[in-house]
Amino acid sequence: PEIRSSSEVYGHADAVLPGVPIAAAIGDQQAALFGQTCFAPGEAKCTYGTGNFVLLNTGTKPVRSAHGLLTTVGYRFGDEEPVFALEGSIAATGSAVQWLRDQLGLIGDAAESEALAARVDDTEGVCFVPAFSGLFAPYWRSDARGAIVGLSRYHTAAHIARAALEAICYQTRDVAEAMARDAGTSPDSLKVDGGVTANALCMQLQADILGVPVSRPAVAETTALGAAYAAGLAVGLWRSTSELRANWREDRRWQPAWSQDRRDEGYARWKAAVDRSLNWVSVS
Repeated sequence: PEIRSSSEVYGHADAVLPGVPIAAAIGDQQAALFGQTCFAPGEAKCTYGTGNFVLLNTGTKPVRSAHGLLTTVGYRFGDEEPVFALEGSIAATGSAVQWLRDQLGLIGDAAESEALAARVDDTEGVCFVPAFSGLFAPYWRSDARGAIVGLSRYHTAAHIARAALEAICYQTRDVAEAMARDAGTSPDSLKVDGGVTANALCMQLQADILGVPVSRPAVAETTALGAAYAAGLAVGLWRSTSELRANWREDRRWQPAWSQDRRDEGYARWKAAVDRSLNWVSVS
């Protein structure tokens, strides 16, 4: 197949919509990166669904990961040089909340996880590693299995629910730490999208655990938006990425509130919990 850019007119949908151009071809997570207008090296986005995906723009030179990430093409405009990204995929994020609902019966729907977790101010030492089918980036350990550690008779369903939300955020930090080691830079904020971003407590925890602001856009469907942006550039609806940046709107921003000591202590506890999830099954 001929290699083409992400943003150009490939043909027209004459059989269905005569005269309408087909003008964008871009992958799912790359489209979300584009829709979040992460056009400069060092800008990053995270899409939260059943799993979640973090992409960091690394510019026109591919960065070969030595820390468990994927090197991918982000996008390419016409005849310009392609832009590359580092990608980290996480297996269980929204599915961890679904497990609380469907397997444990702690909540009636996913939205209830926020209210339940908000009943306590801290997990009081509980960590939940949702390695239901192993761990993806940056560990790539198929021998890992889920674990809830640090329990005492004092702990309640609220502590477990809060630990599940923290697990989403700690897994994102694992990927962010790997990106910093590979690319030599860390984003000064994280743009977020996907269903889990409706959980305000989870997004506040994400800001606290990463130590940078977390920003949710006004248009939640960033993958579709990114494909529309790429097509619009190809047909002249927009003339530059600067216009796309001007078009992007923030809906809400969460600022980190934890002290550095609390952040470091929590992350050390998370890493210890991950260690205890490993080597649970034999991998042939």
